[in-house]
Amino acid sequence: MGSLGGWEILIILGVLVLLFGAKRLPDMARSVGQSARVFKGEMKGLRDDEKGTDKAPRTDVRTDKVEESHPVSRPETPGSTAP
Repeated sequence: MGSLGGWEILIILGVLVLLFGAKRLPDMARSVGQSARVFKGEMKGLRDDEKGTDKAPRTDVRTDKVEESHPVSRPETPGSTAP
């Protein structure tokens, strides 16, 4: 009763597709992977803090950084002058 076989995995995948839809599954997998990456980075930071050594500066492990905002430019209409 230890490991899952091929049929069990297919049944589980089929149930997941029926419950959540094929469109949402990649998004869910991506968010789980991103959460695991953040958790791993935080745990590494805690271990480094416990050791008392901070050899390298901590980096942001998130991949969805916010870009600088740029003002929205309006399209020019014929006959108008740009300020």
